[in-house]
Amino acid sequence: MTANTAASESQVRSTVHGYPRIGLQRELKWACESYWKGSTTAEELDAVATELRKGIQTQLHEAGVDDLPSNTFSYYDHVLDTAVLFDLIPARFASPASAENREEELRRYFALARGEQGTPPLEMTKWFDTNYHYLVPELSPSVRPRLVGDKPVAEFREALEAGQRTRPVLVGPLTFLLLAKPAEDAPEGWQPIELLDQLVDAYGRLLKDLRAAGATEVQLDEPILATDEGREHQDELERAYRNLGGLSDRPSLLVSTYFGSIGSGALRVLKESPVEAVGLDLVTDKEGIDDLTKISGLGNTRLVAGVVDGRNVWRTDIPAALAELGTLRGLTDELSVSTSCSLLHVPLDLDAETSLTPELRNALAFAKQKAQEVALLGKVLSEGKAAEYTEGRATATPAFTNPDVRARLEALNKQTLARTQERETPSDIQLPTTTIGSFPQTTELRRARAAHRRGELPEEEYNTILRAEIDRVIALQEDIGLDVLVHGEPERNDMVQYFAEQLEGYATTENGWVQSYGSRCVRPPILFGDVSRPKAMTVDWITYAQSRTKKPVKGMLTGPVTMLAWSFVRTDQPLGETAAQVGLALRDEVADLERAGIRHIQVDEAALRELLPLRQEKRQEYLDWAVNSFRLATSGVDVTTAIHTHMCYSEFGVVVGGIEALDADVTSVEAARSRMELVRDLGARGYKRGIGPGVYDIHSPRIPSVEEIETSLRLAVDNVDPGNLWVNPDCGLKTRGYAEVEQALRNMVEAARRVRADL
Repeated sequence: MTANTAASESQVRSTVHGYPRIGLQRELKWACESYWKGSTTAEELDAVATELRKGIQTQLHEAGVDDLPSNTFSYYDHVLDTAVLFDLIPARFASPASAENREEELRRYFALARGEQGTPPLEMTKWFDTNYHYLVPELSPSVRPRLVGDKPVAEFREALEAGQRTRPVLVGPLTFLLLAKPAEDAPEGWQPIELLDQLVDAYGRLLKDLRAAGATEVQLDEPILATDEGREHQDELERAYRNLGGLSDRPSLLVSTYFGSIGSGALRVLKESPVEAVGLDLVTDKEGIDDLTKISGLGNTRLVAGVVDGRNVWRTDIPAALAELGTLRGLTDELSVSTSCSLLHVPLDLDAETSLTPELRNALAFAKQKAQEVALLGKVLSEGKAAEYTEGRATATPAFTNPDVRARLEALNKQTLARTQERETPSDIQLPTTTIGSFPQTTELRRARAAHRRGELPEEEYNTILRAEIDRVIALQEDIGLDVLVHGEPERNDMVQYFAEQLEGYATTENGWVQSYGSRCVRPPILFGDVSRPKAMTVDWITYAQSRTKKPVKGMLTGPVTMLAWSFVRTDQPLGETAAQVGLALRDEVADLERAGIRHIQVDEAALRELLPLRQEKRQEYLDWAVNSFRLATSGVDVTTAIHTHMCYSEFGVVVGGIEALDADVTSVEAARSRMELVRDLGARGYKRGIGPGVYDIHSPRIPSVEEIETSLRLAVDNVDPGNLWVNPDCGLKTRGYAEVEQALRNMVEAARRVRADL
């Protein structure tokens, strides 16, 4: 038998778990926002979505990927799509008057995500340890899962008509239920997992519909298996896939897992269940091969090996990946090669970037390039011609080091990171009111920034516009009656990118957009080298704002953990070392702000919970370096300077100890959608520092009433010493309009006044 004959008999197919859905120019963002404004119709919105889906299929096909996914597109969020698909909708959201009314159908869908006046939206939180946000389903025993939608079938048929027989992708039933929360009307102690058998029945009906439409394989995503909670539900995992696998006349099933090792126990359950394929993330950690070895491989269950990183932008080391895939071939009878997870988490196309240095560019791969890498690996393994395809490819990230940074950090590490406990009270006002930092970024402001970036608006003219906006924001806050003011951040494009553009060791992109939630997209910078601060970054703007008022103005910085979490970070050294470098640069900025007379300095750690490892055994090591990097940035201030921090949209209950260890004077947190959940956790622990629970949700366009905010604030007062409470929105206000912001803040100040009067 010749080598070529052997290769053809052991073809390795290539695939990806998902693909960016926003479009290279953020077409989905603009289409949704136009629809929300009433400028376009449902038909026009659907037309944009159709073109985006066709574009995804075309790009993956042209990249050479063998097996293409479908149903990875969403107008807002794939977990929300699953809830709608199975009619798992809270009663407060009215059903469309007619199943044929597309406008009404979309109205309810977006109301679930964004809320309507009088109807708060679903809670929103982070998708595992990523910066993608999902909508949290609210379930109760009174809700019965039933298949009411046809989105997966419709999108499969759409692709089939275009010549592509795709693999529909669904959120797995175990992951969906373990990410859900009990609704307010659920009995105490009841958990959504109790709906598993009913939900599996509904999935079964969908699988039969997909098979009837011509689908030969369906992917069920179960990333929950990489968490401690998921590992505790192996009996439910076994029951769910025994039942789904036992269905007659169904497609073959790929159970895909990612974001870490699922352990040999869950892997054995899947191996012994009647599913045809299992997908493993072999990038996040290297335990997957050990897990496979412990169960003597997968046998005749196909392994979909995630060896191309779906979450970072570094080019794949092709020879190393081929060596790993060679080992994996001995642990399964059939092998496919894939990304470690959906490519939703990386930018679309490196070819759209023209300003990166050649050295850095040659080390990168975005979604399109990663699809090409997956296809290349499958082709090489199938044809056995590694040298022909891999010669001349970059295989490692270049080293970008700065000896001065490393020497200074080594010296500082010998100093204490602790602040004195004898500090002045941050405010002498009871229930002081403030905001998180940003104010609305108007169309005029964005146009001015774009013109300045293109060189069409001179520096001084641009600065005049920015100062005028700061004047406006300061005057508005004084008129509203806020106690601690902000300058509104008109000069900032993004809370991470703004600093990345001024720090050595970072690079930024022109079109590297990634979806964060709904129509909200960010351009994560690339942290490629040792980090340092050439000059002050915020002092001029903050001191100008302070000169316009007698009230205190907060200095606003982004913390080291968040600078890492919302960037694509170098992988050639531990994250803790990189965080310490960022913390050192921020320490210099904090010192400059304090010298300039700023007495409230906010160092946002919005992503503290986000980066928390999914498994308990790895969390303390993370919290140690995360807390130390924050303290490195903030520990040098005087007792008269108040350090604030802010955290948003995550389940923070599991890191309450870490929040305390930051030792910030005031911590503001998302709390409105979660109904003050974290405040109750902090109250139970006897938290002694200042806490600012968000009393209204800024991610919804609805304006909360005074009474609604007052109710939230009184709930906070019931759980935390009122002397420690601050009053603020959930998050920054940049995505909102001035009309809604002004009214919401006036309502907030009035609610604080009412509660303050009772105290």
